[in-house]
Amino acid sequence: MKLALDPQMFYATHSVLELPDVVAKMGYRWMELSPKADFVPFFQHPRVDDATVAQLRKRAADAGVGIASVLPVLRWSGPGEEERQAAVRAWKRAIQITVDLGVDTMNSEFNGRPEGAEFAEAQFLRSLDELLPIFEREGLKLVLEPHPDDFIEDGHAAVNMVRGLNRDWISFLYCTPHTFHQGNDPAGIIAAAGEKVTYVHLADTLDHTASNGLRYIVNPPGSTARVHQHAEIGRGEVDFDAVFAALASVGFDGVVSSCVFGWEEDAEGISVRQREKATALIEKHFGADRLHV
Repeated sequence: MKLALDPQMFYATHSVLELPDVVAKMGYRWMELSPKADFVPFFQHPRVDDATVAQLRKRAADAGVGIASVLPVLRWSGPGEEERQAAVRAWKRAIQITVDLGVDTMNSEFNGRPEGAEFAEAQFLRSLDELLPIFEREGLKLVLEPHPDDFIEDGHAAVNMVRGLNRDWISFLYCTPHTFHQGNDPAGIIAAAGEKVTYVHLADTLDHTASNGLRYIVNPPGSTARVHQHAEIGRGEVDFDAVFAALASVGFDGVVSSCVFGWEEDAEGISVRQREKATALIEKHFGADRLHV
């Protein structure tokens, strides 16, 4: 099992080339590269050239940090055809960057719009038709997660879609801060995913469905905003013992990535504490010898 850090809280103060040293300083051996303005931005074409990619690969090696995955978030499910085509172009470049970094895994979201789920699914599958041969040629793995406000938000539905794509190299990501948007059923979702769950995003969040749905995080009541936090473990209401017990029950041996956002003023302290808490959970439910360093 790999324990990684998504260093997003350091993005505003550090360039992509500085991230490996930051991750190493926080005590992690693995890094997840999520959307970043000077790397692969949200919904835009990548912003790095081959020379920068080569520098990043060397910086990571020098720091003793492996890159667990590259995470693009692009509009490959629309809403429009021009957006979809632009996303596919960006995906192709992101794939090449991943290969050149020596990384074998990419993870992403379904994207699209929940109010137009049937159309978004069709756009998603159209994009995959173009990208599947490239993934297979390059020997890359793809891990997909349901995200609040995507055309698939429910965890069981996402697992079913992953299985329906019928590729042994496409798998499922369980995101703990999305627990209450994807059905509040970590044990059931992880059990249904089984061998298909290969990646976990680790952060806490509040249960917006509590008190009979009356715990409003935004007003007015009934807002369609998918409010959720990516908070430090212990600041929310996710049952992490239930999550890790379920992961252990299916023989999980993938990547666990700390992905706390929004507390940049304590980025270092939170990153260290997340590592300590994640390590304790892994040791409790899997044993002390399961982390790959």
